[in-house]
Amino acid sequence: MSDKSRDWVGRLKGKLFPKKSAVKARMDALRHQVRELSKQVEETKLLAAQGLIRDFYRQKEPLPLVRTEFKVFSQFGDDGIIQYVLQKLDLPSAEQRFVEFGVESYTEANTRFLLLNNNWSGLVMDGSEDYMASVRKDEIYWRHDLTALARFITRENINSLLEEAGFTGRIGLLSIDIDGNDYWVWEAITAIDPALVIVEYNSLFGAHDPVTIPYQADFMRNKAHFSNLYWGTSLAALCHLAAKKNYVWIGCNSAGNNAYFVRKPEAGRFLCPKLPEGFVAAKFREGRHPDGRLTYAGQQAGFSQVEHLPVWDVVKNRTLRLAEIVR
Repeated sequence: MSDKSRDWVGRLKGKLFPKKSAVKARMDALRHQVRELSKQVEETKLLAAQGLIRDFYRQKEPLPLVRTEFKVFSQFGDDGIIQYVLQKLDLPSAEQRFVEFGVESYTEANTRFLLLNNNWSGLVMDGSEDYMASVRKDEIYWRHDLTALARFITRENINSLLEEAGFTGRIGLLSIDIDGNDYWVWEAITAIDPALVIVEYNSLFGAHDPVTIPYQADFMRNKAHFSNLYWGTSLAALCHLAAKKNYVWIGCNSAGNNAYFVRKPEAGRFLCPKLPEGFVAAKFREGRHPDGRLTYAGQQAGFSQVEHLPVWDVVKNRTLRLAEIVR
């Protein structure tokens, strides 16, 4: 092959198979563009929420929580509810701190908007070190006063975890979403005194009976039953526990998975529904086949899969099967 031919082949290879360094440079540039675009979208969403927040200050009479919803980073409309409730509570700066656990990567969470929009300080925890490492690599970690810890939370360790992280006494918000021992962990918490408590409830457990899964320190939802539907606590059980802790239930989100509680002296600022009338049933369909595929079954079909499993009645202090509860 002549030198001229070799040069031509070399140029052709260069076009068809660019050097790895060139490919890497293009990929790096593309990733940078995606990051910049994501930041612009985030800033636009934060800006769009400001008008909705201002509307809360114009409201003289208390609103049902479902009418205050908007979503920026929360899974459903909880960002709006949180802004509305905290505006009503008007907390001093010393209490503008939050604790949330069960946050996964923290891209979708109840407190991320509070961190970025209101510049609160906070502690987030999740059982996955990979998730918490990703939070610590996010630029929000140096831009804001945030602590991210990889911890598997139990009722035995929760208070020591809070104390070791420097979170004690009166704080603004506590959000619990661990898909399991939610009732037992809230019951155990004494290290902090939050103005607002948000706890996930299992709509499948109905509106009437105060029941929760029996306590098991190493409980994991996906191992407890293949359906992924056997976890957590009923709303009635949370309301019972709230009363023992001097809190009052002020409503749920429209998705039917998060319940809101404030200290009893502040409850007069809100509408305070009663059960079962104020119960919100979930409509999302997250049941699974034994092989992990979604079944898309509704609440009734899902209940039939787990009705043989035990729950603990927190008022009567006895075990019963889910099939025995009133739905």
